Amino acid sequence: MTTQSIDPRTGKTFGPQLEDSDETQVRRACSDAERAGSVWGPLAPDRRAAVLETLADALDAQSDRLVLLADSETALGAARLTGELARTTFQIRMMADAVRAGSYTGPLVDEAVAGAPPAGHPEIRRLLVPLGPVAVYAASNFPFAFSVAGGDTASALAAGCTVVVKAHPGHPQTSEEVHGVLREALVSEGLPEGVIGMVRGFDAGSQLIQDPAIRAGAFTGSQRGGRALFDLAGGRPDPVPFYGELGSVNPVVVLPSAVARHDLPRDYVDSLLMGAGQFCTNPSLLFVPAGSSLVDAIVAEIATRSAGVLLYPGVVEHLESSVDRVASATGVEVLAGSRHHEAADGDNSLSRSPLLFGVKAAELLRDRTPLDTECFGPVGVVAQYETMAELLAVLATLDGALAGCVHGDADDGDARAVVAAVAERVGRVVWNGWPTGVGVNRAQHHGGPWPATTSPLHTSVGVTAIRRFLRPVAFQSVPAELLPVAAAGPESNPNLID
Repeated sequence: MTTQSIDPRTGKTFGPQLEDSDETQVRRACSDAERAGSVWGPLAPDRRAAVLETLADALDAQSDRLVLLADSETALGAARLTGELARTTFQIRMMADAVRAGSYTGPLVDEAVAGAPPAGHPEIRRLLVPLGPVAVYAASNFPFAFSVAGGDTASALAAGCTVVVKAHPGHPQTSEEVHGVLREALVSEGLPEGVIGMVRGFDAGSQLIQDPAIRAGAFTGSQRGGRALFDLAGGRPDPVPFYGELGSVNPVVVLPSAVARHDLPRDYVDSLLMGAGQFCTNPSLLFVPAGSSLVDAIVAEIATRSAGVLLYPGVVEHLESSVDRVASATGVEVLAGSRHHEAADGDNSLSRSPLLFGVKAAELLRDRTPLDTECFGPVGVVAQYETMAELLAVLATLDGALAGCVHGDADDGDARAVVAAVAERVGRVVWNGWPTGVGVNRAQHHGGPWPATTSPLHTSVGVTAIRRFLRPVAFQSVPAELLPVAAAGPESNPNLID
């Protein structure tokens, strides 16, 4: 099969047809990654960090060209994509800083017994070593930050692992160009191309996670696709960890103390429609006090907004299926917009007008369909709650989510209980803010309970993402010169490759 770029604004294909990777090509990419690991893994921290910075510099040097191409494939806009590429290179450099510092990739030594153990006790060093080649599955909605050179790739490389990326069909040419830039940068540093490999195609994705050379997987996408790959990773003769982000219905609660804030309707709609609603942190589920003026204000705000362009036909198909599912739930009504996808101005573009559903919170205790259906697009659900007990009862039934928000005053008597209830179901709690806009920093946690992620202990954003691709090994009474690279600096470990 082949993949070809689609212009979401017109629905027309353009550019070359790219052949899907066959089984032999997948095997070769994984084998190349395994061989390259013997070079990449032992690199001294300063050297590995310098190479990461070279990759970031190479991407920055091609920014204008890459942004133009990505916009033609995604319609996300030059301004948004320029910022996203800058975020991508920033996080690569942040990983480089973490490698130099050793705080996330270096040894974890039991200080009580290392160096000078008590009489009769052996010296034990607990070290972190790379897992091996990582299969990275690119996302549709971030052609830079969650794609070929995204956070999963950067964190795996920082851990000393090589990578094989499964390119996303929503931006195939951008993936090819980014991979080409990275490949040339690696060669310029005297490193094998297999440090970052790439494959294409649906079947290649399944073959990739099952290849014996692959030691872990990282995925951002739909629950259906992620669960299928998760099952393949766990069903191998030698199961491997699979760190999947599988979508999220992110709850936002407005307490009575925040109802009068005039900026809430505008800010909610801004967040809901950001990127045409194609964010895993989309605030698609909003709880408001029954009888408040917020619902009418939100409906009025929605009426002022124009259609957004969806990324590719697969998003349209999935969204319309999700919309139909929510619309069929008990007590759900359309507050604004149309249930059905309509091309703007009669053309064949992938545009979608905003859609807002309404429901009483009590109905969600009888039919939870709106609670477990992610509408990946410009679609929201507003649920009106009558009492705090009713709200807390609904929150307790939510599926796991990446983020949850609470709007209110700190001295609101119900605030503590609501924050605690939201924290039980999410990986990040936002106070008087919105879930979109995930900061890339050392404190970030972009994960959450199932089905938001397959592992709530880990994150795909921030430097702690590195720890996903390292495993601990305890070395007892092993001489320093025989320890892995991570165990000691250049002075005491001849195994380091400068």
